[in-house]
Amino acid sequence: MTIITSPQELFGSDLYVDLRPLLGRRLYVKCEGLNFGGSIKMKAAASMVAAAERAALITEDTTLIESSSGNLGVALSAIAASKGLHFTCVTDRRCNQLTAATMRALGTTVLRVDEPHPEGGFLGARLDLVRRLCTEDSRYVWLDQYSNEENWKAHYETTAPEILKRFPDVDVVFVGVGTSGTAMGCVRYFRDAGSSARVVAVDAVGSVSFGAPAAPRHIPGLGAGVRPPMLESGLFDDVVHVPENDAVRMCRTLSARGMLFGGSTGTVVGGARTWLDRHDADRSLQSICISPDMGERYLETVYDDDWVVDHFGPQALQPIL
Repeated sequence: MTIITSPQELFGSDLYVDLRPLLGRRLYVKCEGLNFGGSIKMKAAASMVAAAERAALITEDTTLIESSSGNLGVALSAIAASKGLHFTCVTDRRCNQLTAATMRALGTTVLRVDEPHPEGGFLGARLDLVRRLCTEDSRYVWLDQYSNEENWKAHYETTAPEILKRFPDVDVVFVGVGTSGTAMGCVRYFRDAGSSARVVAVDAVGSVSFGAPAAPRHIPGLGAGVRPPMLESGLFDDVVHVPENDAVRMCRTLSARGMLFGGSTGTVVGGARTWLDRHDADRSLQSICISPDMGERYLETVYDDDWVVDHFGPQALQPIL
C-alpha cells in the first residue's frame, strides 16, 4: 500500500504494456502518465522545484514561471498548488484546451502566445515572453526546463534505472525528444551503467533538434523549434523522425485496442515500429519505448475526427494496422 501527502510523491511507474499481440514484436511501453501531473514531466518538475528550494531561491513571495507546451505546466501546477506557491505557465496556441483548463483548475495563471518567433517558432516566442517577465518582476523564478540539469538528472536517477532493473537484457530503448531531459538522462545512464542497449531518439518531423529543417507542428510535446541546449545528439545510436500524421494513426491504432495514449506516445511507438521494421528482420530484439502521457488531454485534437481531417486529411483517420 502506498500513502502519500503531496502529489509529487507519486511519480514512479512499473507498469509496462506488451505490444506483441498488436505489433508482433517484443516491444514494451513504459507508462509514465499515471500520476497527479498526468505525465513523465512530474519527475522533472519535482526535481527542479526541490533543487530550487535547496538553493533558497523560493520564498513566500515567489512566483514560479515556466514555458511549457502543456505537460510540465500541469506537473508544476500540481506541485505549486500543494506548496501554496504561485505559478505562471507560458504556453502557446498548440496547448490542448483541456490541458490549459487543468492548469487553471490548479490555480495557475496561463499566458498564451499566439504568434511564433520568426526563427524560433512558438518556443522562441514563449522564451522571449518568459525572459521579459522575469526582467520586469524579480519575484519570478524561472526553473528553465531547457537548461536545468535537474531535468535530465531526474531520469538518470529514476526512469533509466527502472527500465534496466526490469529489463536487464533490453536491446533497444526508444525515447522521445522534447526538451531532451528524458532522453539525455536515459542515454547517459545506459552508457554509465555499461549496458549494451542501443538508445534511439525519436523526434517529430518539423523539429530542429537534430538539425532537420523547421516545419509547422500541431501536436505538443515532442520536437522543438529551438535546438535544446542540453541535447548531445552524438550520444544516441540512431534518430527516427516521425511525421505527425503517422503519430495520430498510431494513437488511433492503440485506442482501437482500448489503450488511450497521448500524442507523444503515438510518436514514440510509431518511431519504434519504423526503426524495428528496418533493423529487426527476425523480430528477436527486446525493446522498450517510454510513454510520456495518457490520451485524455488529446480528446479534442488527436482523437477528434474533424480536427484530424482539418490538419492531416482523412487518411490520418485510418489505423496503421
